[in-house]
Amino acid sequence: MPKINSYEELLANQKKYHPLLHARLDGAAQVQEKTVLVCGGTGCQSSDSAVILSEFNRLIAEYNLQGKVEASISGCFGFCEKGPIVKIFPDNTFYVQVTPADVPEIVESDLINGTRVARLLYEDPASKEKIPNSENIPFYRLQKRVALRNCGLINPEKIEEYIANSGYLALGKALTLMTPSQVIDEVKRSGLRGRGGAGFSTGKKWEFASMYESNEKFVICNADEGDPGAFMDRSIMEGDAHSVIEGMALGGYAIGASQGYVYIRAEYPLAVNRLKIALAQAREYGLLGKNILGTDFSFDIDIRLGAGAFVCGEETALIHSVEGGRGEPRNKPPFPAESGLWGKPTIVNNVETLANIPILFQEGANIFANLGSETSKGTKVFALAGKVNNVGLVEVPMGTPLREIIYDIGGGIRDGAQFKAAQTGGPSGGCIPAQFLDTPIDYESLMSIGSMMGSGGMIVLNDHDCMVNIARFYLEFTVEESCGRCAPCRIGNKRMLEILTDITEGRGTEADLRELQDLSQTIADTSLCGLGQTAPNPVISTMKYFWDEYEAHVKEKRCPAGVCQKLLKYEIDPEKCIGCTACARNCPVNCISGSAKQPHVIDQTVCIKCGACMAKCRFGAISRN
Repeated sequence: MPKINSYEELLANQKKYHPLLHARLDGAAQVQEKTVLVCGGTGCQSSDSAVILSEFNRLIAEYNLQGKVEASISGCFGFCEKGPIVKIFPDNTFYVQVTPADVPEIVESDLINGTRVARLLYEDPASKEKIPNSENIPFYRLQKRVALRNCGLINPEKIEEYIANSGYLALGKALTLMTPSQVIDEVKRSGLRGRGGAGFSTGKKWEFASMYESNEKFVICNADEGDPGAFMDRSIMEGDAHSVIEGMALGGYAIGASQGYVYIRAEYPLAVNRLKIALAQAREYGLLGKNILGTDFSFDIDIRLGAGAFVCGEETALIHSVEGGRGEPRNKPPFPAESGLWGKPTIVNNVETLANIPILFQEGANIFANLGSETSKGTKVFALAGKVNNVGLVEVPMGTPLREIIYDIGGGIRDGAQFKAAQTGGPSGGCIPAQFLDTPIDYESLMSIGSMMGSGGMIVLNDHDCMVNIARFYLEFTVEESCGRCAPCRIGNKRMLEILTDITEGRGTEADLRELQDLSQTIADTSLCGLGQTAPNPVISTMKYFWDEYEAHVKEKRCPAGVCQKLLKYEIDPEKCIGCTACARNCPVNCISGSAKQPHVIDQTVCIKCGACMAKCRFGAISRN
């Protein structure tokens, strides 16, 4: 690989590499007649996308299509519900739920004869119309891909394709045409706020770190994404690691750092592998290392693998882990910008934040600042999951209403159920009820209704979900992940979990409800770090908006959603029961009595609420209450 020695040479190489994108970019020369991109993200790989790619390459060779057709991996297309996804350029044909067995038909029909395979195209649920191009699919129509701009467009294992799509031009521009303070001013002018949860101004964080004199400074990328249901940062690392590397190098130049670290979970092997490939390529091209692009600026990046501790998402706990210590937070101030890694000025930004940085210099801070709301600029990536039809990775302008994300992009609630709540912000967030569906999704709006942005997890709940049990689930996660350093988090959250368990198992009292409220406030006020301070949020928000469910569990010993197993009651309707004995024969604890051809009865003192009787009844005689 040739080393690039100057900004001018980088610009020349961009034009040279441009044909490698074929017709994926406007105005690109078509070296190949057709290009096949196969989703290479973790989700699609688990559904044989690697086998699909291998089959494409086998058949391309078998039909002597080399030079006319090329097949390669891409990053996540985002529409995970319909994966594995295959996209064919220049026609922009979008195939969904492809299997290895479908590849021969695609090759013969589409690649050779130019006829799309209709059965593999996306079908609109309402009109039943087949939609061949992704830009016309409702899931994509309202999105604005900025942080995800290269995911699903380039091969993440080829630096040439990243360079061809303006990659590293922002770094080149900054190093040759801008001072460090001008770089910081541009980031401040964009209004970019940290996408890791707190939403602090990225430009101000960099400015603070630049102000402190030190012989060493550091840039850390927080890739320790650990919220249940969240996969935003992992997908960016898998599909566009170079944008994160470039963002880190720009941060290093801005604050005067020469060393960066990516702190990433060892349990994300695909993201780690793609990152290693990208780092090696950037070094070979001279875009990392000594005297980058012939300037005086030197910067390199190493990887540090985390063991999957959720608390290491907190910046000081992460820093302790990078240093080789136990991942636990410390008191602030001093903040890392003053005294971070090994006591040196350090900036910590998460993956999505850094992926946004290059675009600020490619297109200008004003373009980014004009997206979003008054106080929350740009776009936000969400991992849309749960009881929604279109599970996937979405990126929308800040301020987009929750209803638009769930119904217009997400396709509404599965199986015709009713929307009940959206849980945002992971274990630190809250549950947003239906009355706030038209709330704009930005930092301040979410905080005002008792939730938070977090890193971007959005789990949709329907009317079959128990909100008390949801609160218990998140508390269970927090208790398991607590570092245990401070008593409010270590003891208080465990006590809240015990109370919630009692409530969901029928032992709860009204005094327990009062204690939950008191504990929530105390823990929020006195915990050492953000994990402890926000841990009560799922409890606080569900008690505020779904108080009737807590009362039903405590006063009536009933779970309205029919989820809490020990509060369920299976009963046989004597009018419908014909005495077929199927329920009695399949009961594991023999709690059902009755003669053949006579109505049966369930002994509630013995019943273990397993539901086997209801599953076996063919006459609808058994109900669950």
